[in-house]
Amino acid sequence: MAEKSRGKREQPPAEKAPAKAAPGKPTTAPAQAEKPAEKPVEKPEEAAPAAKPKGKKKPKVRKKEKGAYTRYKIEATGMTRLRPYCERCGPGYFMADHGDRFACGHCGFTRYKRE
Repeated sequence: MAEKSRGKREQPPAEKAPAKAAPGKPTTAPAQAEKPAEKPVEKPEEAAPAAKPKGKKKPKVRKKEKGAYTRYKIEATGMTRLRPYCERCGPGYFMADHGDRFACGHCGFTRYKRE
């Protein structure tokens, strides 16, 4: 069973009919008959912009991958962390070193360094 749509039906746009002339007036448009045909004005041609010389493309530079070795210092006695963990997020979320402060990228917690 077909469902009825509840919205308005879309109808094709209706073409406008020419305006009806008042009784007793001529139906021809005298303004169009008296107006001479205009010649199109030619525009001067513009020079195309200079094309870029085709050369070799630069190869994409890949960023160096950061591994776990950048966050720890390995010594003979064991490993030490170079940066602290976030106090809110817990172990596994290192804080970024910004010179005068440490900031967590996960939650936004900031801890200022003591001088």
